[in-house]
Amino acid sequence: MAEPGAQSSAMSPPEEWPAPPHLILALNGMGSFDWDLERGRLHMDAAALRIFDVGPDEYDGRPASLSHRVPPAEAARLDSLVAQAIKDGSESYGAYFRVRHRDGTLLWIHTHGTIYRDDSGRPHRIVGIVRDARQELQLSRTAGPVTAGDRRRGHTSVVERTTAALAHARSVRDVVAVLGDAQGLSRLGVENVILGLVEAGRIQLVSEGQAGSFVPEHRFTRVADEFPMSEVVRTLTPRFVRSRAEFASCYPRLWPHVQPLNIGSAAYLPLIAQARPIGVIGLFYREECEFSTHERSILVALGSSIAQSLARAMLFDQEHDLAEALQHAMLPRRIPGVPGARIAVRYRAARLGQDIGGDWYDVIQLPGGPPSGGGRVAVVIGDVQGHDTRAATLMGQLRIVLRAYAAEGHPPATVMARASAFLHELDPERFATCTYADIDLTTGALQVVRAGHVDPLVRHAEGICRRLPVVGGLPLGLSAEFGRLDYPVTTVCLAPGETLVLCTDGLVERPGHDLDDGMARLSRAVRTGPQDVQQLADLLCTLSLSGDGEDDMALLLLRRSGTTPPDHHGTVRRHVVPGDAGGLAGARRAIREAVRAWGAHERAEEIELVADELITNALLHTDGAAQMSLALPRNGERRLRLEVADRSSVLPHREEPADSRVHGRGLLLVDRLADVWGVTSRGNGKSVWCEFLCP
Repeated sequence: MAEPGAQSSAMSPPEEWPAPPHLILALNGMGSFDWDLERGRLHMDAAALRIFDVGPDEYDGRPASLSHRVPPAEAARLDSLVAQAIKDGSESYGAYFRVRHRDGTLLWIHTHGTIYRDDSGRPHRIVGIVRDARQELQLSRTAGPVTAGDRRRGHTSVVERTTAALAHARSVRDVVAVLGDAQGLSRLGVENVILGLVEAGRIQLVSEGQAGSFVPEHRFTRVADEFPMSEVVRTLTPRFVRSRAEFASCYPRLWPHVQPLNIGSAAYLPLIAQARPIGVIGLFYREECEFSTHERSILVALGSSIAQSLARAMLFDQEHDLAEALQHAMLPRRIPGVPGARIAVRYRAARLGQDIGGDWYDVIQLPGGPPSGGGRVAVVIGDVQGHDTRAATLMGQLRIVLRAYAAEGHPPATVMARASAFLHELDPERFATCTYADIDLTTGALQVVRAGHVDPLVRHAEGICRRLPVVGGLPLGLSAEFGRLDYPVTTVCLAPGETLVLCTDGLVERPGHDLDDGMARLSRAVRTGPQDVQQLADLLCTLSLSGDGEDDMALLLLRRSGTTPPDHHGTVRRHVVPGDAGGLAGARRAIREAVRAWGAHERAEEIELVADELITNALLHTDGAAQMSLALPRNGERRLRLEVADRSSVLPHREEPADSRVHGRGLLLVDRLADVWGVTSRGNGKSVWCEFLCP
């Protein structure tokens, strides 16, 4: 592959003067980028894509599309640097990092970005350049011969500088980044660095070293092999290779891989923690060196310092992996397919060791709906107070309890009240914020209860995104503590094509910034994002790139399927059996919610009263269950049609007003409240129907 720097020198000079900026950049091996943080879009010009070895047809404008070109350790270090610059209010940043081209070679490049912020200081855009940095790094290492005195003076400050740099390294990736980047090589005064970790009798190479030095078959080597790294682990003593001839004679299996490299000597240092080897580091020098007693002592001290940082980083990674595994174990293993909806969920753990949180999501199939083509479903999102394993375990217990209460068919307010009492009994010192939404996918009726949580968002089919104002109650646990368990319910209609967005504050809240700013930023991203919920969820997760990653985050998106016909809004169906007071109450509630969701508030009480009378009559005067349906027929009129069917063939009759009996006046009430009503005989019973004209 031709190098961008080589291409630029062979190009003809521009005809116009002065040359346009993009041509000046290209001629000097530079490319430009423009990163829209709010939309998660990253524009790269043609020259920048060439530096990354990515074709224009391979790039879709998402930062993730470049991830396969950047090694994980380099990506982690670059993300951390950019996030820090954004967090501390910097106007710009610069960094060297490596990209891997198609042929496997690693290329050093340099990037510089200018951060643009709004009046409140919130970053929304980064504009900058990327350029090929191989020549300048090569020149910096070949500025002149290095004398023994220079080497001796350089070694005296190696331990101090390296220890200071490693003080901020939390994970193994951070340690690798500190040792292996251009600044690290300069700090150590070496040409190259490799790092291996010891596990189960093998040495795993975790730092690849510089471009052209990586040997794929040596990523894993056995401790018993005849390699210098293996020898150091076996003997727990450093190994100093003073010349290329010593490499060839002592390590014939390794020499063919070392011979083409510009290496004259090497020092292999064991990394020992708690009297056992945890790894080995190899430092490679351009010149041959005898390694004096002083130099060897300095390098041994360097190995001890690196070993301490590496042991701390490995413990951090183990704790984080354990905590993250616990968190994921508490979350649902899978999200069930829901007819009538498309659902996407995402979870991102905190980056600080055991500092996971209690964020969770859930999707629960509810009773009382048809088996297919719609039905009722509950979606839940919440956050237990705290960032520790206790928060994660409480989250798991609370999620199971919420699921159990919801599956029993309790209304949303009751589910939340019982969950609050449960959490308070379980741990009086903790509370949890939560949003619970009960959705009838047939009608679009959406009941939302909010317990101290951030408001949900609704994205309309035409792209408008608005914050859904939900009346809030106290967080779970606190409401039980203060005896305020009456949670208000907000009922709206989720039309076909609309998307409900639920998230925890880890996505929108950042220290030092107003929560409303984060919600506005999220709303803009939802509004301009893709329609597909999976793609939209991926985009929203990129919002965390500008945060510090110190809080976990949960995200749930539900998009109601289909489109709204101009003359039809949906159908509500309920099956009520004799003696089921809960079923009758659920039917009333479903009618009330659907009528209000359809915008017929002025007739909601009349329709609910008539439906209650017809269902009660069917249960009292027949031997079986009642089938209730409420629909907006497919015609141009706003006419709601209510039907109650049973298995009895006995037709009802309206009582005369002169009759002195208290009972038996149900059809008289129907006749007075409905615009029109009637009875239809069926082969297996009858159906009493009535219609209500709604403005």
